[in-house]
Amino acid sequence: MQLILNTFGTSLTRDNNMFLVVNKDGKQHIHPDNVKSILISKGASITSDAALLAVEKEVEVIFVDAVGQPKGRLWSVKYGSVSTIRRKQLDFTFSKAAIDWIKTIIMNKIDNQSALLLSLTSDDQTKENRVNSAINKLEDYKKKIESVESFVISDVAASLRGWEGAASKYYFETLSLFMPDQYHFNGRSQHPATDVFNCMLNYGYGMLYGKIEGALIKAGIDPYVGVFHRDDYNRPVLVFDVIEKFRVWVDYVVVALLTQQVINEDCYSIKEDGSYWLETLGRRILIQSLNDYMEEIIKMNGLDRTRETHLQLFAQDLAQQFIKFKSEE
Repeated sequence: MQLILNTFGTSLTRDNNMFLVVNKDGKQHIHPDNVKSILISKGASITSDAALLAVEKEVEVIFVDAVGQPKGRLWSVKYGSVSTIRRKQLDFTFSKAAIDWIKTIIMNKIDNQSALLLSLTSDDQTKENRVNSAINKLEDYKKKIESVESFVISDVAASLRGWEGAASKYYFETLSLFMPDQYHFNGRSQHPATDVFNCMLNYGYGMLYGKIEGALIKAGIDPYVGVFHRDDYNRPVLVFDVIEKFRVWVDYVVVALLTQQVINEDCYSIKEDGSYWLETLGRRILIQSLNDYMEEIIKMNGLDRTRETHLQLFAQDLAQQFIKFKSEE
């Protein structure tokens, strides 16, 4: 389970070898063996004893902001053979193999976007036509990405970024058509979100950022050394690369919640500047829904595992790819 502390005044302490959650509703003991991670937002607190118990039991502790973005974390010193993997990671990052890797990531993203669009059904022929048109355009951009050849990422980064962005533009425009009228949106808006859909998407992506960063760290990979994203100072840019392959998981959950009319006006608020923010109820619904989705067992690479486990296996496989990489010099 993921232990979430996002209510003002909630504290996490240690009672013998148990976590103790204290809030206005009372106290609750939780055995650390039942906790995979702890999510703490503003207004909640953790004692040093509880933090040390989490480290001892290899339970990651993530501190997040109001939109679910991870801002800091605690992790065990047992994670990964860091020095060996990270030396090889640097060799890989500046090689042609890294370009092929990021091309595959982006093409996977486009395939996932097409699959989600194909899962949407409607009796409206106009919508069906828009889906088919969007998928054709996504396939065109995928072919452009696949055909790019270079030895230096900087030579092709602008083209890759442009084609990826154009594909996503068609994808989100088509998704909006299938939203209930009150949840239609005009493309992606990040910070701040200008509609309910993007408000939920941003928070969900923030959660996914945290899960991916944790998986990379546990595998011994440096999340601050990216391939495609390199320009952000002191940011976990490799997480921004890897998340492209898995964003569709959040997209699917948000689309399902909105099309099924699970979200209502109590779940979000609109500020004076027109920005949308998830409130406690909305965060609770989205967090629970995404965590449940991550715990579903699916087949990937011939293995039946939870999505959470597949994410961890991806990080472990990437670490092995770094270790086995042979420099082209």
